[in-house]
Amino acid sequence: MDDADRGPWDDVPRGLGLVLDEGRGSLPYALIHGEALVACAAWALGDSGVDLVDATVPWEALVESGEDLVLHDSLCPMTPAAFIGACLERARATGRPVVGVRPVTDTVKVLADGDAGQVVGETLDRDALLAVASPLVIPAAVLASLPGPPSTDLARAVADLAAAGHAVETVEAPPEARRVSSPDDVRLLDAFTARSG
Repeated sequence: MDDADRGPWDDVPRGLGLVLDEGRGSLPYALIHGEALVACAAWALGDSGVDLVDATVPWEALVESGEDLVLHDSLCPMTPAAFIGACLERARATGRPVVGVRPVTDTVKVLADGDAGQVVGETLDRDALLAVASPLVIPAAVLASLPGPPSTDLARAVADLAAAGHAVETVEAPPEARRVSSPDDVRLLDAFTARSG
């Protein structure tokens, strides 16, 4: 391609993307719509415009690339590519990490230590809680400031970024981007996305 064929988007860094499947057991290889969750997550990440990289790429190489890093959880396989791309653009615009979240719908109780061991305490206000979904976008400047690779557990990675003084912005993910944690969740997501897609 010569310069005359190039569009303005050709000079914009695309960002690097990793699909996270480690530490998740065999669930990333369960099938949804006839494909492995990890494959669906990889397709969404690629369709979002980032360049997929293998998990074996050394941390130092990711930092030295000078690119933004998009971490996508394989257990959020139906996250729309457009949402991933919007999170990347938001992180670029603000210079802050951005994470997709979902509202908490379950009842959450506090466990407290009592005389007879742990006891169930008060109910937390669900409106004050968020469930980390996917993706987590780490801008290049933030990436370069980290002492090492972020946790592959996105909730832990978000907590670590916040503890290191980085203001992590949350963006509500669409319902199809919800995280699955069991084969039953996969079946529900399969049915939900078959109807909505």
